[in-house]
Amino acid sequence: MTRSHVLVLPGGGYSHHAPHEGEPIAAWLRGLGLDASVLLYPVKTRYPAALQVIRAEIRRLRSTGIERVALIGFSAGGHAAGLAALADGAAMDEGVDAVILGYPVVSMLLESHRGSREQLIGPDASTSLRVKTSLDQLVTASAPPFFIWHTAEDASVPVQHSYLLGMALAADGVPHSLHVFPRGEHGIGLATDRGTAAEWPALCEAWLRELGWL
Repeated sequence: MTRSHVLVLPGGGYSHHAPHEGEPIAAWLRGLGLDASVLLYPVKTRYPAALQVIRAEIRRLRSTGIERVALIGFSAGGHAAGLAALADGAAMDEGVDAVILGYPVVSMLLESHRGSREQLIGPDASTSLRVKTSLDQLVTASAPPFFIWHTAEDASVPVQHSYLLGMALAADGVPHSLHVFPRGEHGIGLATDRGTAAEWPALCEAWLRELGWL
């Protein structure tokens, strides 16, 4: 049997870690029969500190015999997960096999959700650095499969972020599933009792099953 593990990266604007996007998510994944753990990546620190820690943890997992690694991240944690999966410079044992993103911060070129951008790359970041840390700018045909969900009502990280990533994945022919639900504010985690957004865990489970993870 293939040994798999899912790393959970909670959001928090790169300034803290949101508790409801950490252990409750890992518990849900364990309930599906997956090994999962929460990684409290560095916050209040500049790029590439968080990326380096995430990739170091992927290396550590693979050194224990883990063959497949997935990342699931929310908001800024979604950005961190996407960056770990897409940024250049990953070693052979730092590769990611699947990515799940909830209401992710995607673009550092957009003015929306400035807090995450300023925490990660500073208020005066150059255009080249903003491009280098924008997920939609990093997609290539070799990217792993993505599951992305967002809500149309999200005022903190507008759904435009997920659309940009979805379009980039489509342009390079990367397998992906993108779901936008009409209702729900930012940061709803498992989205219990939040209308149709509450369907995302079941949709994600079906996606993981289709990929052969379950």
